[in-house]
Amino acid sequence: MAAIGKRNNPGACNRPVPRLYLSPMRDLPAYFPARARIAVLTCEPVGILDYLSPEDGVRQGALVMVPLGPRRVLGLVWGEGKGDFDLAKLRPVAKVLDAEPFQPGFLDFLTRAADYTLTPPPLMLRMATRAPDLDQPPAARRVIVPGDAPPQRMTEARQRVLQVMADHGGASFAPSELAQLAGVGGSVVKGLVAQGALAEIQAPRDAPYPVLDPARPGKPLAADQQAAADSLRGAIAGGGYGTTLLRGVTGSGKTEVYLEAVAECLAQGRQALVLLPEIALSAEFLDRVEARFGARPGEWHSGITRTERRRLWHMAGRGEVGMVVGARSALFLPFRDLGLIVVDEEHDSSYKQEDVVFYSARDMAVLRASISSAQVILASATPSLESWANAASGKYRRLDLRSRYGEAELPDMVAIDLRSEDLPGGRWISPSLAQAVEARLAKGEQSLLFLNRRGFAPVTVCRACGEQIGCHQCDARMVEHRFQNRLVCHQCGETRPIPTACPSCGVEGKLAPVGPGVERIAEEVAARFPDAKATVLSSDLFHSARALKETIAEIANGDTDIIIGTQIVAKGHNFPRLTLVGVIDADLGLQGADLRAAERSFQLMRQVAGRAGRQSGAAPGVAMLQTHQPDHAVIRAILSGEDESFWDAEAAGRQAMGMPPFGRLAGIILSHPDLPVVSDFARYLADHAEPLRDAGATLWGPAPAPIARVRGRHRMRMLIHAPRQAPVQAAIADWLAPVKLPANLRLSVDIDPQSFL
Repeated sequence: MAAIGKRNNPGACNRPVPRLYLSPMRDLPAYFPARARIAVLTCEPVGILDYLSPEDGVRQGALVMVPLGPRRVLGLVWGEGKGDFDLAKLRPVAKVLDAEPFQPGFLDFLTRAADYTLTPPPLMLRMATRAPDLDQPPAARRVIVPGDAPPQRMTEARQRVLQVMADHGGASFAPSELAQLAGVGGSVVKGLVAQGALAEIQAPRDAPYPVLDPARPGKPLAADQQAAADSLRGAIAGGGYGTTLLRGVTGSGKTEVYLEAVAECLAQGRQALVLLPEIALSAEFLDRVEARFGARPGEWHSGITRTERRRLWHMAGRGEVGMVVGARSALFLPFRDLGLIVVDEEHDSSYKQEDVVFYSARDMAVLRASISSAQVILASATPSLESWANAASGKYRRLDLRSRYGEAELPDMVAIDLRSEDLPGGRWISPSLAQAVEARLAKGEQSLLFLNRRGFAPVTVCRACGEQIGCHQCDARMVEHRFQNRLVCHQCGETRPIPTACPSCGVEGKLAPVGPGVERIAEEVAARFPDAKATVLSSDLFHSARALKETIAEIANGDTDIIIGTQIVAKGHNFPRLTLVGVIDADLGLQGADLRAAERSFQLMRQVAGRAGRQSGAAPGVAMLQTHQPDHAVIRAILSGEDESFWDAEAAGRQAMGMPPFGRLAGIILSHPDLPVVSDFARYLADHAEPLRDAGATLWGPAPAPIARVRGRHRMRMLIHAPRQAPVQAAIADWLAPVKLPANLRLSVDIDPQSFL
C-alpha cells in the first residue's frame, strides 16, 4: 500500500498537523473502473492509502471497507491513487457499502474544514460517519411500534416503556433498544406486544421521512416580520451563496421568519438544516415545525436512538429527508443537496466544540454553505461580535426585527444596587427582589431567579485549617452538590460524598460552603417563600433529555411559581406566565481577563431578561439585576437598551488591540502526566517558532494553563496572535510538521479559540 500526497502518509494521526494536499474535487475523476489504483481515506491513523478498486468499479465518495493488516476498516474513496507501488502488490477494496457516495461538494467541505481547523483527516471522516452499522445492508428488521390496545395491567416498568415510545413520537425501535432505553428487561417489551399495547412488525431498516408541505400557511406575520421573510425567500429563490444576520429582540418572532425561509428551500426541492444550541429546545421547536409543515423533520442529537441515527444519516445522503433539526454535529451529515442552514442563537458558546476536533459550527456552517451554493441564516437577539462585524463590513446581510410579536412588550430593566441593600450574611436575594417576587406570587405569575453557577456552593473550606477541598485529578476546587450529597469536579467529573471532617486536618464540623450556587438559592427560596412551588433548572440535575423536556413543559404549563436556573433557562424557552426575572449576581461574568467577558455577560443577561413578558396581552415583564457595579459599562448598556453603542465600543476596543474579529488567535494545548516532560517540550516548541515569526505572528507563552492539571495530566498553553490576513494555519503546519511528539504527550490546535482555560 502506498500513501498519496506530497508527504509520505500525510493523513497519519501521529503527525501533529497533517494535511490532505489533494487536488480540488472538480479535478478528480468521478468513477474508477475495475482494478484501478484509488486513494482511500480511512478512519484509522494511517490516513490515505492506495487500494485497487473492486471488479464492479467504484465512484468517488463511496464508502468502502478495506483491509488494513488483519482487520477491515471503514474508508472513503477519495480520488486517484498516486503511489508508486506495483499494482500487483496493492490489496483490493473488500466491500462497497450500500450508501450514497458523498457529493463532491461535501468532500470539498471535509478537505477545507480539515485544513482550516488543522484536524487530521481520519478524525474529520469519523465526524462524517457518526452513525451505527453503516456496513450493514438495508434489509428488513423486526421493530416495535405503538399498538392499539391498552395493557391489561399497568406496572411501573410497562409505564416506562410506553413513556419512551411517547417521548419519541411513536418512532420505531429494535426490541432490545427499547428495553435498554426504558431500563427494563426484554420480557416487559414482549409482554406489551402480546397484549397489543405494542406491535412488532417487519420494517425497512432505513425508510424515507414524511414529506414536509411548504405550501401550508404559517402564522400571520407582522409587517417587519413579513419584510424579513420576503427578503430571505428571495435570496433562496435566487440561488447561490449568501449569509444573513437575522437580529431580533427576544420574542420578536425570528423562528417564524426563518421557517418561511425553510418553506422556500423545501419548495425549491432542496434540503434545510436548523442547528439549535440545546437539546431541550428541540421538543417545542419540533412541534412548531410539524404545525407549520404537517410533518416532523429529522432529528440529530445525542438523545435520538441508534436506529434513528442510522436512518437519518442514510436519508440525508439520499435526499429523502427534507429538513433536519440538530446539534452542531448535524453539520457533518452527508446531505445530497443542502440549500439552507439556520444557526439559531448563533452567539451561543455551545456551537464551539473543544474536544478531539476543535471547530465552530457557526463558522463551518458558513464554509459549507459557500461550497454548496446555499444560504445561511444566523439568528440571534444578541449576535456575536464576529457576526456583527461581518454585517457591518457588508460581508453579511443584516435584517432587524425591532419589536416583539403581537402585543407583547420588552421587559423593563432595573438595577438593584447591592451596596444600598440590607442583605444579611448567607442571604443572596435582596429585599427589593424578594418584594417583587412576593408581588408576582400574589398575582399568580411566575418569577425566574437566575444564577449561572451549578451546585450548592463553588468552594468548601475548612474553618479550622483553611483548606479548600480540591479534586485529586485536577487543579480545581470541588463544587458542593447538596441535592446529591456529593462533591463534584466540574473539570473531570470526579465525585465523592460530602465529608463530615476536613480531609486535611481531620477536624469535624468545621467545613463550610462559600458562595452561592443555584441549589443554595433554592434553599433560600424555600425558607423565604414556603408556600411557593420552586423548580431548579440546571444541567447536572437531569440525567436524560426526556426528564429535562418534561420539567420545561411543566413550567410552561404554569405548574411552577419560582424558577431557579443557570444559563440553560436563557436559551429560547417560552414561559407564558413569567413576568419577573431576577439576576442574582450580575457581576459574576464581568471579572477576569477573558477577551469576551463583557460580550458574554451582555449576551447572557440580555437573553435571560428576555424570558419575561413574552406572552401577547399578558402583564409586562420586569428584569432586575443585582449588582455592586451599577455604573459598569456592561450594566449600563443592558439597562439602556442601546445595543449598537455597546457593540461599537466593544469593536473599537478589540480593533485597537488587534483582537478577533480584527485579528487572529490560535491556541496550542499540550498535556502529559509528567510536568517536566510537557514543560520541556513546550519550551522546545517556543524556541523553534521561526515559521510563526516569518508569517508575522507572535507567540505568547508557554505558560501553565489556568486549570493546570485535568484528569491527572499537566497542561501548558501557548497563544498565537497574528494580523487578520496572516496565513496562520500554514505557519502552524510548517512549525509543527517536523516535530516528533514524546510518548503520551497530547498536542491540540484550537483555531479561533473561545475558551482559554
